[in-house]
Parts: sequence; structure tokens; C-alpha cells
Amino acid sequence: MIKITNSIINDSKFKAAKSIVTKLRENNHKAFIVGGAVRDLCLNLEPNEFDISTCAKPEEIQKIFKKTKPVGQSFGVMLVIVDNVSFEVATFRKDMEYADGRHPTDVVYTQSEEEDIRRRDFTINGLMLDPDTLEIFDFCNGLDDLKSKTIRTIGNPKERFSEDHLRILRAIRFANRFSFKIELETERELVLQAPEITKVSAERIREELTKIITNRNSGKGVHMLSSYGLNQHIIPEIELLKGVEQPKEFHPEGDVFVHTCLVLDMLEKEVEENATLAFGALFHDIGKPSTFTETDRIRFNRHEYVGANMTDKICKRLKFSNKQSNEIKSLVSEHMKFGNVKDMKKSTFKRFISIDNFDLHLKLHKADCLASHGDLSLYDFTVNKIEELSNEPIKPKPIINGDDLISLGLNPGPEFKDILSQIFDEQLEGNLKTKEDGMALAKSFIKEVKNEIN
Repeated sequence: MIKITNSIINDSKFKAAKSIVTKLRENNHKAFIVGGAVRDLCLNLEPNEFDISTCAKPEEIQKIFKKTKPVGQSFGVMLVIVDNVSFEVATFRKDMEYADGRHPTDVVYTQSEEEDIRRRDFTINGLMLDPDTLEIFDFCNGLDDLKSKTIRTIGNPKERFSEDHLRILRAIRFANRFSFKIELETERELVLQAPEITKVSAERIREELTKIITNRNSGKGVHMLSSYGLNQHIIPEIELLKGVEQPKEFHPEGDVFVHTCLVLDMLEKEVEENATLAFGALFHDIGKPSTFTETDRIRFNRHEYVGANMTDKICKRLKFSNKQSNEIKSLVSEHMKFGNVKDMKKSTFKRFISIDNFDLHLKLHKADCLASHGDLSLYDFTVNKIEELSNEPIKPKPIINGDDLISLGLNPGPEFKDILSQIFDEQLEGNLKTKEDGMALAKSFIKEVKNEIN
């Protein structure tokens, strides 16, 4: 018998969800905590959210609670807000025909909680909980599948996957997250319908992919996506990493695909809730197949820049925001610069460590090393150097600007940027302390420019 632990049921979110169920019942409506929250409670995990299922219709839910918000009213879904926390409250329903492989063409409300469960995806997500008695209602043997660590569709897998193609990715996500096996018939149908994933919107695919690679077993998750034929339909560039050999003295672990998955595994705790780092790791060597050369040894010249361009295209395809796309691209384009940190001038080093999200770049570099040769000397050097510079401003305000150059008689032009950059480098090196120092150096540069013109 699976028991719900007292520590979890004393959680404030559980109590808030319970209060919603209580209020619905006080108004003569059946109501339960349902789905993933019940699954997680049975696994002694803390749920991220609590969903509630009820026979109350959306308009009745609105009347009962002070703060509500319709989010899928046509499908019987409302948000009820308690103590500034939102809870999804859905009306028991039967789904009718699915025309687009994602949404039912019509929804029929029902008074039967069992009918509501029968339309859901997997048995482990088809559990209902009475928060008062902690009794679990199981209409599809979900508890047995939890005990045997099995992912199985509710009912016919062909129908379940045909109704909603996103369930193909969800099956892999749950199997990967909980280290469960996928039941044989469910697995067979998943492989058969894998090509149908392209009918799902890029945004929804990105959301599921993000959940796979920002959770435990992220590297294994990428392996599963490949073995079930999903990568070739979502990110075919990842499949091209397979079989691309690397110099064994730097990469004894294997080909680029194996290395990429290992990097994700090394970042397991770091990528939780950090999709930017996860996708940076997934794409960091994506330029290697097209830059492969073998002369004195295997090389991938400028693969980071080729990879950044490829990453840009993939991010657009998956509908990332411009901000996140740029952050992911930066992780890809900058990851090889750590190889030069010991030879960098102070100014160059300061510019490098002052790039946005440098902490993510540092984490990726460490994982990159641990997933290959294991040598952390460049990582340690960088961390120690940052500590040495901790009393110095890493990115100070420039001591002179364009207006200062104009005041010295230089007309705006291409020389401006070059002169200001050289002076800022000297400032970062610690050779210039005051504005007067900067102005003096600027005068000498301007004199050189005028002499070249004359």
C-alpha cells in the first residue's frame, strides 16, 4: 500500500489545494487532486503543482471562488488563485474526436470522475486523491505501474498517441525522469508515430524538450530521443554528431554525440531550471561534423563559430526568444576561449570574464572538461585569476569617451572606436589611472593618426 507522507501533506501548497477541494464539496460538487501531483506524492516527491478535477462547470467555479482566471474555458479549465498561487481546476470531461493530433474538436462535460480519467495519457498520471482521507482512486492500474516502474498509456496506445502527438515526447520525459521502462505496446506505437511529432507546434516541442534536458538523467534523455527516432524529426543536427570521431588524447570518451550527452550528465544539478545552460551544452559542439578535418590529427577548426550559426537557426526553428537565443549562441561561440586564458593579457581576460552570464560559461567549461580529458587546470586558473582580480573593477567605466576625442580635435570616424578600445585596454591593464592619463594617451594616438593622413 502506497502511503502519502505527513511532511508533504503539511506543505502550504497541498493545504491550499485541499481548501479548494473542500470548498467545491461544500457546494455539492465532487472534487479531487489529480494527475502528476498524486503520482509524485506516491513516489514521495514534492509536486511542483497541484491540479484539481471536479464536476463543477467553469461558470460554477467562478461563482464559488473570489479569484479565478479562465485559461482554457472551452476545455473546462480555470485557474483558482489562493494566497497568490494559481491552481488549475478542470471540469470532468469526455474528449470527442481529435482532428489535429493535439486538441479535441469538442468537449463534453461529465459527472463521472472515471470517464475523466479514461481520457488522460498514462496510467501513472491517472490517479485521483481525496485530500481529506488520503484515499487514492485508481481506475487504470496506475499504482501497479508505479510499483513496477512502467510507463503505459491508458487504454489503446495507438489512440492515445493519435489523439495528442505530444504524448510521444511526454512518454520519454516520464520514463527518463523516473528511470521507468516503457511498456512494450506503448513503446512500439511510440516508435511508429514518432514522425507525427512534426505536427505539434514548435513551442510545445521546445517545452517538452526543455523539461527532458533540465531534469535528472538529461544525457540519457537525449539518448532516448535518439533511440526512439525523435531527434531526427526535432533536431536532426544532433543525430549528425553520431560517429564523428575525436582525437583520443583529448576525448577518450568517444564520439561527439557521446561527449555531448556526458556534458549534460555532468551538468545535471546545474541545468535544473536553467534551460539556457542545458541548450548551450546540447549545442556546444554541434558545429563539429561540418568542420571535421584530419591531417596531422583530427581537428574541428572554428567549430564554435559554425556551431553558433547553426544554433541560431535551431533556436529560431524552436521559437526561442531573441534574448535566450543570444544567450545560448554565446555559450556555443565562446566555449573554446578558455583554451587561451593563460596567455591572455589582463585586459583581454577582463573582457572575457565580463561577458553576460559568465558563470554559465564557466560551468559549461568545467562540464566539457569532465566529460572528456578530465583536466581542470584551465578552469582552476580562471577561478583563481578571478579571485586575484576581485579587488579590481572587472568592467569599469571608460575614463574617456567620444566627446573627449572630439574636444581634442578628432572628427568622428573609424578611428574613434579603435582609439577608445586601445585606451580602454590600457585602463583594464592598470596602466591608466586617471582621465588625465587617458587624455594624454589619446593625444598621442590622435597625433599618429594625423601624421598618417599627412
